[in-house]
Amino acid sequence: MTVSARALIDLVVDPGTYVSLDEPPTYGPVSDAYRADLARARERSGVDESVLTGDATVGGTPVTLIVGEFSFLAGSIGHAAAERITAAIEHATSRGLPLIASPSSGGTRMQEGTVAFVRMITVSAAVTAHRAAGLPYLVYLRHPTTGGVFASWGSLGHLTFAEPGALVGFLGPRVYEALYGAPFPEGVQTAENLARTGVLDAVIEPGALRDTLRRVLAVTTPDAPPPAPATRPPTDETAPAADGSAWQSVLESRRPDRPGLRELIAVAADDVTLLSGTGHGDVDSTVVSALARFRGHPCVVFGHDRAGQTPERTMGPGALREARRAMRLAEELRLPLVTVIDTLGASLSREAEERGLAPEIARCIADLVTLRTPTVSVLLGQGTGGGALALLPADRTVAAAHAWLAPLPPEGASAIVHRDTAHAADLAEAQGIRATDLRANGVVDTVVDEGTDGGTDERVDESTAAGTFLTRLGDAVARELAAISELDDDARAAARRRRFRQLGVRLAPDGA
Repeated sequence: MTVSARALIDLVVDPGTYVSLDEPPTYGPVSDAYRADLARARERSGVDESVLTGDATVGGTPVTLIVGEFSFLAGSIGHAAAERITAAIEHATSRGLPLIASPSSGGTRMQEGTVAFVRMITVSAAVTAHRAAGLPYLVYLRHPTTGGVFASWGSLGHLTFAEPGALVGFLGPRVYEALYGAPFPEGVQTAENLARTGVLDAVIEPGALRDTLRRVLAVTTPDAPPPAPATRPPTDETAPAADGSAWQSVLESRRPDRPGLRELIAVAADDVTLLSGTGHGDVDSTVVSALARFRGHPCVVFGHDRAGQTPERTMGPGALREARRAMRLAEELRLPLVTVIDTLGASLSREAEERGLAPEIARCIADLVTLRTPTVSVLLGQGTGGGALALLPADRTVAAAHAWLAPLPPEGASAIVHRDTAHAADLAEAQGIRATDLRANGVVDTVVDEGTDGGTDERVDESTAAGTFLTRLGDAVARELAAISELDDDARAAARRRRFRQLGVRLAPDGA
């Protein structure tokens, strides 16, 4: 049984801060039977309509809440409930407040017919205006959420979570069976299944929701605590020219114990909330998306996940659609975007071709070069081909000392040029794929020392060295975020255009 609306409010908000926004519902002319239904619903549920709305604080951040009550006529939404929801959304928008919605509903109210059904457009329009104002809209789906509610304001969240075991779907199973004479396939309309398939971000116990919302609000709300200073002074983090060869960097980047994006955010970021999928049914295990703060600087983080990749499983079109969701999220919430590159390359398969891999790479590049929010890309490890290029464009690029970037892995380049793989090391050197070479050529701005010995195995304490390196890398990201966030949108966009227009252009020496 799902928690009631009032119980959820008590679980989520700071004690003593909830103030109701609800006005008494009005219905106009109704039948005697419906009037009796409403009276019984009020008596059984202890509330006056199927939603409660109010202001409160969560972790000290002011918010507006809309919480469904299923025990009132199955949480159905009629004219009065839709008006209450819309008024609460408009209230939050006018006051610049984040909005938290938690529906629990079987859909629109059958007793009120088509007019109630059409009011879902009214609610959706209000949510759209709220999002257009750059304000967070966070959704927590409770058991059950179906029909017009799921197909409107229940599916418009910047982030969407659900309670464990919740029935979540478009057409309720009872209606489906009545219409089609067979039960709906088992296990499809569950919160857990929809999280696995990328429709929802995560399944969260009601008791853990407050902490999740607190973390999300710390990142997405401008009035969150100010950025903390970096733990290291703002000195040049450039590695001392990496004595190792390009090939040594390639080998170093392929070490199975090398830290990746998950380790980076675990060590160097705070208030991390992992996201999942596109919200449209795409999810790819080779990438990670999250909200986080680096030294207090809020951002959306998206990048390749070393742990999710194998030679047989590399990023496909779904991963790139997840990337574009992260870009939209950053732009709409007016947050910086940090992309992290560490990839074996994009998928080479029939499915990838037929689902539009190359066009998705192109769209990612186009979106990144035109994004109106500050961007930092991090070259963390392997940077192979279009899968790496899709996440590279940014206002500033930070690279680990042994990271590299190339159109193909060196073995592939050798196969093209020499028809064998024996010349991979020579091609790696000739192509200038190392981080220090990339910095010299204007692709990378800052190279962060990894504290390693250039690829040999003579290490004193690998866990300490990795933690120090990741902390240093997080500091570098925080400094870049601070620097580019000081620019206004127009100045930053102009600087980004100049950056890529001049990339690779060599000035002839004096007298040439």
